[in-house]
Amino acid sequence: MAQKYFQDSMPGNICFGCGRDNHEGLSISSYWEGEESICLWNSEAKYQGWKGVLNGGVLATLIDCHTMGTAMAYACQSENRELGSEPEYRYATGTITVKYLKPTLNDVPVELRASVIEMKGRKTVMKCTVYSNGQMTAVADVVAIRVFDSSQQSDSVFG
Repeated sequence: MAQKYFQDSMPGNICFGCGRDNHEGLSISSYWEGEESICLWNSEAKYQGWKGVLNGGVLATLIDCHTMGTAMAYACQSENRELGSEPEYRYATGTITVKYLKPTLNDVPVELRASVIEMKGRKTVMKCTVYSNGQMTAVADVVAIRVFDSSQQSDSVFG
């Protein structure tokens, strides 16, 4: 059975981190593994901060986009429906707090693991851990806010 990536069910997504319609972006792919969402991502030399080390801002973007996809997928899961089914939801970052524990290597796959702590209304609270070469390199607390719901005609990202 083919892996179901969250980002494949986000039509018209041009986001730098997770957008399938942004061919210059990071092109992350997230999926469920039990109760956690997983993202395995391979960097390129242009994303280095220091030689051989992933730039911290790029790492924060990976966390951000992985958890926003996780919030959307969790909402679908909690409503017992498939990814890509209606209504379509979009999430934006309410808060993100990243604690960098040690350098994340740039020449090995980066692994992100997120779990939902709580979902209440439009808000989803998550914890995300980052691993590089088998070692935890960062941990983040993230709050995602649902900013679009296609079942609400007046609901819009812009107001």
